Amino acid sequence: MENKYIEELKAQYGSDARSRSLKETIAVEDRPREKALAMGFDSLSNSELLAIIIGSGTRGHSVTDLCREIMNSSGNSLYQLVQNRSVESIQKQFKGIGKVKAIQICAVLEIAKRYQREGIGKMVQLRSSADVYNCLRTDMEALDHEEMWMLTLNRAKHLTARVRVSVGGSGATVVDVKAILRRAIERNADSIIIAHNHPSNNPSPSPQDDSVTEKLRKACRAIELDFLDHIIVCRHAYYSYADEGRV
Repeated sequence: MENKYIEELKAQYGSDARSRSLKETIAVEDRPREKALAMGFDSLSNSELLAIIIGSGTRGHSVTDLCREIMNSSGNSLYQLVQNRSVESIQKQFKGIGKVKAIQICAVLEIAKRYQREGIGKMVQLRSSADVYNCLRTDMEALDHEEMWMLTLNRAKHLTARVRVSVGGSGATVVDVKAILRRAIERNADSIIIAHNHPSNNPSPSPQDDSVTEKLRKACRAIELDFLDHIIVCRHAYYSYADEGRV
C-alpha cells in the first residue's frame, strides 16, 4: 500500500523540491499531509504531526527537519515536550522558530494537556492517592517553582474543580489557609485534597509541609469540611499524607 501511495504522489507532484512550503520542500514520500490522507493520521510520526501544524521551514532547513530537531530535544516524547515550554524558550532553543511558530506549538501542547484533563475529570472518583497524582502530574511534576493546588470533590468523591491556590519560588510557596477554605466553600465542596510539587524531585515532606497539613486539617474540621489528603508531587514519585496515616 505504501509503495502505491508514493507512486501516486510522485505522479501528482513530481519528485523535485525547491521552495520552503510543506508540500514543496519535502520528498514526496515524506509529505505528512498527503501521507495522513492516504494512510491515516496514526501512520505519522510525532515530528510529522508537528510539521503539519507548523507548515513551513526556513531557507535550507525543511519543516520536517525542524520538527525532527524539536522532537529529538525531548527524546521524541510528547510528554517531555509539553513540560515547561514557553514561547520564549522555544524561540531561543530552535533556530528557525519565530514567534508565530512558537505560539502555534504552545497552542497545540496546551490542547493536548486540556484533552488529558477532560478525560481525567470525567473519568473518576478520586479513590486513591494514585488517582490524585495522575490527575495533577501533567501540570505539576516538571515545574521549576512550587505551586499549590486544591481539588474539590462532591459526596461521591467525584472531582468538581481544580484550583491553583498559590505560586511560590523554587523552595517554597506561601499558603493562605483562609483563602483555601473560602474557595472550597464558594465551590460547595464536600471535601478537598491539597497538592503541591517539589522542584527538587524529593517527595519527602518538610517541617513546613507538616505544619501546613496540620493547620488545614484543624481548619477543615472546624467548618465540617472533609480534608482527605495532602499530596507532594514529583517526577515519577509522590508522597501522600493520607497513605501514611497523617491526616
